[in-house]
Amino acid sequence: MSESFKRRREDNELIRKFEDHLKNNRSFYFDVDSYEEIIDYYLERGKYNYALRACTLAIEQYPYSTDILLSKAEILANLEDYDEALKAIDNVLIFQPTDSEVLSLKANILMQAGYYERAVEAFRETIIYGDQSGELYYGLGLAFQSLEKYSEAIDCYKKAIDINPKHENSLYELAYCLDVKGELESSVAYYKQFIESDPYSHFAWYNLGILFEKMENYEEAIKAYEFATAIDESFASAHYNMGNTYMQLSKYSKALDAYKKTFDKEGASADIYFSIATAYEKLDQFELGLKYYRKAVKLDIFYDDAWFGAGRCLENQGKFYEAIHFYNKALKLDNENPEYWKSVADMEFKVGNLVSSLTAYEEASTRDPENMAVWLDWSFVYYEQGDYEKAMSLVKEGISLIPESSDLYYRATAYLVSGGKYQEAFAYLENALILNFDNHTVLFEFFPKLETQKALFRIIDQFRKENS
Repeated sequence: MSESFKRRREDNELIRKFEDHLKNNRSFYFDVDSYEEIIDYYLERGKYNYALRACTLAIEQYPYSTDILLSKAEILANLEDYDEALKAIDNVLIFQPTDSEVLSLKANILMQAGYYERAVEAFRETIIYGDQSGELYYGLGLAFQSLEKYSEAIDCYKKAIDINPKHENSLYELAYCLDVKGELESSVAYYKQFIESDPYSHFAWYNLGILFEKMENYEEAIKAYEFATAIDESFASAHYNMGNTYMQLSKYSKALDAYKKTFDKEGASADIYFSIATAYEKLDQFELGLKYYRKAVKLDIFYDDAWFGAGRCLENQGKFYEAIHFYNKALKLDNENPEYWKSVADMEFKVGNLVSSLTAYEEASTRDPENMAVWLDWSFVYYEQGDYEKAMSLVKEGISLIPESSDLYYRATAYLVSGGKYQEAFAYLENALILNFDNHTVLFEFFPKLETQKALFRIIDQFRKENS
């Protein structure tokens, strides 16, 4: 304990002298080791500009110190001054041209800078002079992947895994590249073969689960995730993905359990709160859904999906004014989202704000003109006001964009009948019946009177007989 205290006191004295030198230009002698301690002190605290000044002064006194030059390169990279960082690395390579650690650092800085072609060459050179570690092949794979050369990346990740079967990042990126290449079936075989040689690789089981999930083979995905969590019960990502897969299977209670286990293992995050909220919402437990959506936005106020989810829960509880507030929050964060615009429109209509509702429907139609529900609900606002012509014009516009929609033809029929235009209505009705005969029941929602329903049914039944 006293030794540790003594060491801290010496470090503080060294830093005090250095900062006194910077401030008052006082002359102090610092050997190479002292400079390295000063640089490390600032690096540990994220004070990169101070660390860089220490490097600059050190290089003036010790221009051939490769350790100082390498520290300078790392600092410059942290400051995103990549070209200067690479110059510092090249100065070291003059003296140590085959040093694999220096070459590896150069390759990683090239990756940070986005110089992927040069990074490929640097990693290849590093592999020639290095120990051909899994990490080097992984880095080379990332460089190829960044260049969208997925076949080359796949080869590199496989080499990394051959060298180090527990290289989790390579296992993950390999699954991604195989998916991009459309080689999911062959990749399943690869992971199964890998698991045969290492059945306790929780990450291999996890990636196998991801592949099955991408192939929509959800039952097999669940089994793979279960193996991963059985091997490593604390594997939060596997619990989380299991929850997502259960959601795909509409097994919301099991999804909720998996998400809660993720929370137990990993702690709070906006994403896990959002997922828990979504599961509760699917279970029609809207109060709990709202609670967790609010927890999500408390951690991330820019989480538009969570604001929107909260609005849905409120809408399902009949709290339309409150729902508008949350939908508008989501809309401010993503003004181009047609679903958000439509939900705002729906709520504004329900609370009687017709002008706002019509404006929002128009915005939704602009962003998603092939969304049938927008045309149906937008036109219905005018229908409710007795403006059958305007309602009909909107439905016609929808039909021009979505001619295969029987719902729009049936809606046109309803509006025309309501407006007394029976001849034109029958023409639309015939088209609707041709497109989807069984969907004709939607008409009866508009005509509660039994006589009207019977008249329509006779026409529909006549059509059925003539076309059977």
